Amino acid sequence: VAWWFLDLTETLKSELSGKFERLIVALMYPPYRYEAKELHDAMKGLGTKEEVIIEILASRTKHQLWEIMKAYEEDYGSSLEEDIQADTSGYLERILVCLLQGSRDDVSGFVDPELALQDAQVRLSAGEKIHGTDEMKFITILCTRSATHLMRVFEEYEKIANKSIEDSIKSETHGSLEEAMLTVVKCTHNLHSYFAERLHYAMKGPGTRDGTLIRNIVSRSEIDLNLIKGEFKKMYGKTLSSMIMDDTSGDYKNALLSLVGSDP
Repeated sequence: VAWWFLDLTETLKSELSGKFERLIVALMYPPYRYEAKELHDAMKGLGTKEEVIIEILASRTKHQLWEIMKAYEEDYGSSLEEDIQADTSGYLERILVCLLQGSRDDVSGFVDPELALQDAQVRLSAGEKIHGTDEMKFITILCTRSATHLMRVFEEYEKIANKSIEDSIKSETHGSLEEAMLTVVKCTHNLHSYFAERLHYAMKGPGTRDGTLIRNIVSRSEIDLNLIKGEFKKMYGKTLSSMIMDDTSGDYKNALLSLVGSDP
């Protein structure tokens, strides 16, 4: 990171405080550098904020992940993939590394029905054996197949298993692996409703998960925030800005509302 950038962020930090400072500093970062910082912060010190890593890796395109990995290496002098491997273990480590290496951006739209059925049967076998070699096979399918192909896999699975892929994952996995698999499924179905859900999660109930709120508004503000706002209203019957109004205050609230803009 350039010296002037560090200098400017340090000046801002000395002038501001709390959540408002966190938001303004987040806005100062170029997009991929900001996501690299969020991933680095999620892994540094004791404990790992696995939900942050899952959210970013499962929802970004191959090109975006490549840019994030490049920014991470430039800013922190280490490989994102190696740091994730050092910080996580088991199937969760495998799915996160697989997502980083994945090639999910095949947008040709072509789906091989036979292969989709085979992939659905892999999931069925994985569920029956509860963590066998088929679990890893299904993780690979989730991380490397295109979204159009995966949608067909989910349909085929529902036909042969008489339950949705989400219900299968919820009943047969748990913890961070369950969250990672479900996130890939949600992002495949509808990326904008996934982000709407993350924003709602950040503000529902007592207290605000400010890290989640800031990260999702800042990282999507110049990409697809308007589409996310539309999904938010459809899913929760209220606008994103009205929930921000109720849940935040002061300069922090005003800055968030400026970023979110007018309601759909």
